[in-house]
Amino acid sequence: MLNVMAAREVMSWELFGRASRELAEQVVGDGYAPDLILAIARGGLFPTGALGYSLGVKNLHVINVEFYTGVDERLDMPVVLPPVPKPVDLAGARVLIADDVADTGGTLELVRDFCAEHVAEARCAVLYEKSRSTVKCEYVWRRTEEWITFPWSALPPLAGSAPAD
Repeated sequence: MLNVMAAREVMSWELFGRASRELAEQVVGDGYAPDLILAIARGGLFPTGALGYSLGVKNLHVINVEFYTGVDERLDMPVVLPPVPKPVDLAGARVLIADDVADTGGTLELVRDFCAEHVAEARCAVLYEKSRSTVKCEYVWRRTEEWITFPWSALPPLAGSAPAD
């Protein structure tokens, strides 16, 4: 039986540093000055922190959305997990929604629609965007069709392993 490894885009921590800085430069170059950055957890936590520092934005919020269950495996629809951000905390703000990848666009679409009712303006920033994404982000570091291995998820979780005595 032939074992064919699917092509992957591999991001190192060093490349992540460069990519997130270049992504922030796009935001600044566009003249967009967000009041807050909304991270889509979990993958968006890393770009959000880096963007927050690069853009001088200290007001960072998190929305946790479950969609992916494995490599290229997902639920039928993305689901927002509690705690849900309070609309009053977003009211009238210019929001930068940040995630690691716009794959199908389902997660970004859910979050963008959630924000639309509450914010003055919302724009999306991602490290990677795939052509099949239903959301075309305003700020994209790189476009790819490959599965991406990020440095924060390259190794399997340690959950379930017992500490040594």
